[in-house]
Amino acid sequence: MANPSGVGSATRGLRRIAGAQPPQLPVCRLTATDLQALVEHEWIVTNGIGGYSSSTVAGIVTRRYHGLLVAALSNPLGRMVMLNALLESSQDASGKRAVLSAEPGTLAEFRLDGGIPVWRYELDGASIEKRVFMPYRQNTVIVLYRVSGAKPVTLHLTPAVHFRGYETPVSEALHEPYACAVDGSQVQLSAEGLPPLHLAVEGKFEFIQDPRRLEQIGYAVEEARGYEFHGSLWSPGTFVLPVSPGTAVALVGSTEDPGVMQAMSAAEALDAEVERKRRLIEGAHPAAQTGAAGQLVLAADQFIIRPVGRVRDTVRASAVGEEVRTVIAGYHWFTDWGRDTMISLEGLTLATGRKREAGFILRTFSQYVRDGLIPNLFPDGSDQGLYHTADATLWFFHALERHAEAIDNWSLVQEVLPVMRDIAEAHLRGTRFGIGVDPADGLLRQGADGYQLTWMDAKVDGWVVTPRRGKAVEINALWYNALCLLSRWEHDLGDQTRSQKYSQAAARARESFNQKFWFEEGGYLYDVIEDSRLEGGANDSACRPNQVLAISLPNPILDQQRWATVLHTVRNRLLTPVGLRSLAPGHEDYKRRYFGDLRTRDAAYHQGTVWAWLIGPFIDAWLKVHPDDRTGARSFLNGLIAHLPEFGVGTIAEIFDAEAPYTPRGCIAQAWSVAEVLRCLVKTSG
Repeated sequence: MANPSGVGSATRGLRRIAGAQPPQLPVCRLTATDLQALVEHEWIVTNGIGGYSSSTVAGIVTRRYHGLLVAALSNPLGRMVMLNALLESSQDASGKRAVLSAEPGTLAEFRLDGGIPVWRYELDGASIEKRVFMPYRQNTVIVLYRVSGAKPVTLHLTPAVHFRGYETPVSEALHEPYACAVDGSQVQLSAEGLPPLHLAVEGKFEFIQDPRRLEQIGYAVEEARGYEFHGSLWSPGTFVLPVSPGTAVALVGSTEDPGVMQAMSAAEALDAEVERKRRLIEGAHPAAQTGAAGQLVLAADQFIIRPVGRVRDTVRASAVGEEVRTVIAGYHWFTDWGRDTMISLEGLTLATGRKREAGFILRTFSQYVRDGLIPNLFPDGSDQGLYHTADATLWFFHALERHAEAIDNWSLVQEVLPVMRDIAEAHLRGTRFGIGVDPADGLLRQGADGYQLTWMDAKVDGWVVTPRRGKAVEINALWYNALCLLSRWEHDLGDQTRSQKYSQAAARARESFNQKFWFEEGGYLYDVIEDSRLEGGANDSACRPNQVLAISLPNPILDQQRWATVLHTVRNRLLTPVGLRSLAPGHEDYKRRYFGDLRTRDAAYHQGTVWAWLIGPFIDAWLKVHPDDRTGARSFLNGLIAHLPEFGVGTIAEIFDAEAPYTPRGCIAQAWSVAEVLRCLVKTSG
């Protein structure tokens, strides 16, 4: 049977343990070979602390975020591009040169081998296989070249740098002059006030010093997105490496102490990383160990990090025998977001067998509750969270429950119950940003001028695109679910008075919800009722996917007799092969494409644009209405599985255009996209 995802399996580099056959690592192959496709397809590897290495398959940088080494440094520096690019060419004995990074005619294959990008270049009489990987929890990148065939080659590797924050425009001035020091097998580049970049070669080489600027580098994606798109890079010179057939050489770039870099060889570091990935597959749910699900286990690993930039958090956690963990919401530009973390937790950690780390994540966020809210996000380079969110804290209840059920242990619930109780009380009396229960009907309302508080949070130049101020459908579905969970926790842990209080609050909210949110004319749910931006506080009848949560959550707030009708509407008007539209076609604000400058993109972000993560709640709702149709439910994932070899190869994009061909957009790798598809693959297995 054909495999539309392009995901296979490989066992190369794995060792057997006690004679048992190890689980196979997935292979994801890219079939496109023309230059435009190689530029439009991107790859990423990460280091478990927030840093990464990423570029296009062609090796041409198109984003400010691209870099062979984007290091995660201690605050206030945050993530910094330290090694932007590597200009690669080969030379044979006759002197004939071939550029490796941008000539698709020489590229015979690109694949992800166990999550590690591999390029195979075919030259006259020689084959070069290149791998790029990062040792776990090091700000280090290793580029490993293996040569096979009949003839030797000489590699010419020219590093290019522009030390800057990863969000900094590419037009920012270089830190000239960079200091360049050569010592044995290492070259050190440094700029005032920043950590040095160490470049080392493993193998025979000559370094030809040739300090120079590379002017007017163009960044095509930045141009398309309306940002500064011309900048300069600086190169210290070129490494010249003669390589015989059957041998390997490596270039290492790092901001770590040179002693850390030299702790193991490139081959040993590769074996260690392959073994780590093998263990990830082995520890995952049995339904997530092969094929597309296996690839998604490795993709999920990229988002779970130890945030080394927040040193205070690490020290505090270590003092009580804990470890700090968080979730990067998406690559390249997101940091850790509370909402994305809680929605993603089940797929990223529980489906992958990383239950202990799930506990670390939940404890980490419990330490940050302020006025009944968890942080919406942590800005890069900052220790302080921003709290403008009405739903992230309610998703916290859901994530905590899913973790407790997965480990069949309620000790963490008992530990953080006072925090969860304080959250509920803050919502009942009212807290920041107008978030609070309306005493007239028990429903949760939210809204404050200039703030975007729900997951539909686009804002540009002070313009909140979808303010949704009032009583939003999914906010109240989440609130009801949280009250039901809290009531049960209080009951099971012995406080019957509190249990009854929260149970009564839930019942009141449910009664009001079913009276007020039903839009009879459309046969679905209002998106927001008593919307303060509408005349007279009217109800917003826009058909949006948020209503699915009224069915999909463990404690559904919507009366069961209306489930099938709502689901039918959502399927007919919002479902696509790659997720749910954020707004149904026909609405005056509907946008078919997500493209252009920031203002144009944000105008479309939640106005039709398809979101992959929403396929998870849709499948949950589908299985409630059709409990015996796991096969049908699984079929809704086919388009997203087929998406794996494109855009961000081996992972799942943040968003897609609202109409065919559903072009992937936004982040090349999004935590909740990966998490929800993986969770649903496991849920619909068997």
